[in-house]
Amino acid sequence: MSDSPAIEDLKQALRRLPGVGPKTAQRMAFHLLERDRDGARLIMQALGSAIERVRRCGRCNNLSEQEICTLCSSVRRDPGLLCVVESPADLASLEQSGAYNGRYFVLMGHLSPLDGIGPEELGIPRLEALLDAGGVREVILATNLTVEGEATAHYIGELARERRIYVTRIAHGVPLGGELEYTDRGTLARAFSGRREA
Repeated sequence: MSDSPAIEDLKQALRRLPGVGPKTAQRMAFHLLERDRDGARLIMQALGSAIERVRRCGRCNNLSEQEICTLCSSVRRDPGLLCVVESPADLASLEQSGAYNGRYFVLMGHLSPLDGIGPEELGIPRLEALLDAGGVREVILATNLTVEGEATAHYIGELARERRIYVTRIAHGVPLGGELEYTDRGTLARAFSGRREA
């Protein structure tokens, strides 16, 4: 049986979400259309609002509704500590651990030359300008413990060392090949407290 073009379009749109394959997309589409049209409208409205209002913070590159996000504008955070993460989800996981009280820089990915992702695409020139502005005494590398994450951490570590900034890497309490977004709070807290020079 062939679905209507509108249902097929909905299923294809849902497949753009991470971890959603054809069967899951079909199940979601039918659920929203059969049993939860009000929920579908809420999702549509929230997504539309987020697309219109959310941009990147002018300082740390995180997602924010303001020009400078609340983390960057907080006077309670240590401006001398700069933690570099790959994604907003990684930042959120570190924040939930409660183990860190400095500032962040969000790369929105990792170096991947085969995919055409180099320093420019990650905002590295903005990061360099932040390091050149002074005030950062330690860069904490909290990229994922994948081959690409390690290469990205090495590249950024070299940039910081060229500026005589102390560089540390979060401890390997996070499983090798693991991603910060899926790591529990206790493991993240231990990884942060056990960080080492990179």
